[in-house]
Amino acid sequence: MDLKSQINTSKLPKHLAIIMDGNGRWAKQKGMLRAFGHENGSKAVRKVVEASAELGIENLTLYAFSTENWNRPKLEVQTLMKLLVSSLKKEIKTLQDNDIRLMAIGNLDELPKKAFKELSEVIDKTKDNHRMILTLALSYGSREELINTIKKISIKVKNNIISPENIDESVINKHLYTQNLHDVDLLIRTSGEQRISNFLLWQIAYAELYFTNVLWPDFTKEHLYEAIIEYQKRERRFGKTSEQIN
Repeated sequence: MDLKSQINTSKLPKHLAIIMDGNGRWAKQKGMLRAFGHENGSKAVRKVVEASAELGIENLTLYAFSTENWNRPKLEVQTLMKLLVSSLKKEIKTLQDNDIRLMAIGNLDELPKKAFKELSEVIDKTKDNHRMILTLALSYGSREELINTIKKISIKVKNNIISPENIDESVINKHLYTQNLHDVDLLIRTSGEQRISNFLLWQIAYAELYFTNVLWPDFTKEHLYEAIIEYQKRERRFGKTSEQIN
């Protein structure tokens, strides 16, 4: 039976986030350099982006490069940044054809000038697209995001712009990188690892977690459908009882 037909489009996650893991191991299994894995991983990105837009998912956030990834071998980091630039150039047509708006979160000032310039141009060119928001987490770390959020709110408290008594979840949300996005409903991580790895710690408070052994370059539309079908089988109670939900 076609997996896509089993998905209830009225119960899709509004915000899907993915930790794309396993590029290096995929390449190693094939006796190739890690860069080969990253290149093939970008093909999986295109498939998942197109499939998400076709289903009607409103927000898709991909963990593309963490703050910790800067500690990887210099050659690998350079390769990843070059791949980012080339992918953005190649995929602008895909984004436009599918009416997808590109956004980015993270410490973007850390990106090489060429990568930052290309990223900014694609973000600007797609700013009027409405079908889906694709957010790339680049040079992103959730703890750094939370520290920056606390600093921004602290400055406003100090300047009497915000009263400490009025600080609630909505105030914190407005100061996060993801201020315009819905909380994450479904978080997928590939490659068999079962960690969050400093990704959207605040935003995934009530997310459903889905772990798969599939390495990212092998992740297909069908694997995405399987994750969403599993998500739709789960009862999301948000602290309530089953009886309250039903």
